[in-house]
Amino acid sequence: MDNYVKNVSEISESAILNKVMARVFMLMTFALVVTGATSYLIIGNENILMSLFSNISTFYIICGAELLLVFILSLCINTISFNTALIMFALYSIMNGVTLAPLLFMFTEESVTSTFLITAGTFGAMALFGYTTKTSLTSMGKILMMALIGLIIASIVNIFLNSSGFEMILNYAGVLIFVGLTAYDTQKVKVYIQDAIENDTVSIPKLAVMSALTLYLDFINLFIRLLSILGKRK
Repeated sequence: MDNYVKNVSEISESAILNKVMARVFMLMTFALVVTGATSYLIIGNENILMSLFSNISTFYIICGAELLLVFILSLCINTISFNTALIMFALYSIMNGVTLAPLLFMFTEESVTSTFLITAGTFGAMALFGYTTKTSLTSMGKILMMALIGLIIASIVNIFLNSSGFEMILNYAGVLIFVGLTAYDTQKVKVYIQDAIENDTVSIPKLAVMSALTLYLDFINLFIRLLSILGKRK
């Protein structure tokens, strides 16, 4: 009888986990749609687009606001409501669409579309691997995080070097890093959600928002790196 109850409990927890993970990916997809729609509207508005190209300070202000918004959301996720967290996530998606518009404008529509599909396929495969593998990816995640820090530092250095060859090397490295992080972050999200279900320690809806944000960032960064490699400029 005890084994039966235990099996029922495990099935129930598994069903809840699958449901929450489905919500995570739905929220991530929603954010990607919002980002894409925002970029599309800005590219179609010459005045807004030119202001982003011509006034670099405006661009950096928006980028700074994005970082601040993510920091506030991460810091206050336990104290704010689910609706507030969702609104902040949506706002971040819009702001990211604004900052991506000048980049997307430089590439042909066909190459942006094909690169997005390649990104979606790669992301989906690695997310599925991270979700289903029984092997812990913790050690790999630590290495990838150190590599990501190195990538960020190298990218800042290359702003001053302005080396196209070095930039291409960084793009290939970025693809490898974010492909690995997709699998690692998916597994990490799964573990966090499992723990929340078993111990009822945090708000699962708000955890879903933060998890969606993590995977959204992996997708966007992978897309940008692949676009820099595969994209055809106008």
